[in-house]
Amino acid sequence: MRLPLLLLPLLLVLGACQSTGLQRDFDPSRDFGAYRSWRWQEPAVQYRPDDPRLTSDLTEQRLRTAIAEQLEQRGLRQAASGAADLGVQAWLIVDRRQDRVTTYQGGFWGGPWHGYWGGPGYSETRVLDYRVGTLQIDLFDTQDGKLVWRGSAEQRLHDDSQSPAERTAAIRQTVARVLSQYPPH
Repeated sequence: MRLPLLLLPLLLVLGACQSTGLQRDFDPSRDFGAYRSWRWQEPAVQYRPDDPRLTSDLTEQRLRTAIAEQLEQRGLRQAASGAADLGVQAWLIVDRRQDRVTTYQGGFWGGPWHGYWGGPGYSETRVLDYRVGTLQIDLFDTQDGKLVWRGSAEQRLHDDSQSPAERTAAIRQTVARVLSQYPPH
């Protein structure tokens, strides 16, 4: 695989058409209605694996813009200076996974009342390698530094190429899905 193409699958985590696994976790003892402002908790976007071939200033800017838009739609305002209620941090995580697929072909053996039918059968097992991308957004209470809310979307990556406009739309869509779970009900 060509090294420059590694960034492409990372971007596709943000907008593939396959179903996206959404997850969330939060601290139920927190009053989420009291949170009114937010700021970036640096580093604002982290990549795992920590590989310089995967990081992109363009992706980070798209993520920052999409997250800021979604938080504003939920009544949170970005703090002009250091004082904010929430710290925001995002992760882009790419994992390699494997599936084993077994196919059966050929005849079958019947039971004692059905006799024999078909020829000898065989099975073939193949291992399929693929990548899964996860976008995770964490919200921290700035007073005590504790994580109060986490949302993530996970989906299988594909090697399709996208235009910058398509990447931006895909990022916005995925961020909207993740933050659709905030505030917790």
